[in-house]
Amino acid sequence: MHTTDQTTAQTPAQTAAQTPAQTTDRTAGGTPELAADRAEIGARVRAVLDRRFGDAAKSLATDADLTDALPGFDSLAALEYVNAVEHEFGIEVDFVGDDVRHWFSTLGRTVEYVRESIEDQAA
Repeated sequence: MHTTDQTTAQTPAQTAAQTPAQTTDRTAGGTPELAADRAEIGARVRAVLDRRFGDAAKSLATDADLTDALPGFDSLAALEYVNAVEHEFGIEVDFVGDDVRHWFSTLGRTVEYVRESIEDQAA
């Protein structure tokens, strides 16, 4: 589960409870290293989607709802997506503690979830 310093960071479940403006403020900006991490993670997550959905994933906006943007992205495809992301990054998604429907609904949210998971594992 995502555990960090309670004074500055939040778990993905806490972040999901925020308004969209608060979430945007939390993920905007950052250091150049953080931007590079996001770019690398984003490319790898997009590759996961590309393997399953082909060209439709190549032009996917980071904030596009995957269910709407990818033909065939149904509940089974969503589970396969989460499983593929777990395998790609060596992370374990907490289906009980984290709001998986929120964090895996867009490419951008998935990137943030993965980045936080990797940071949590390193801590």
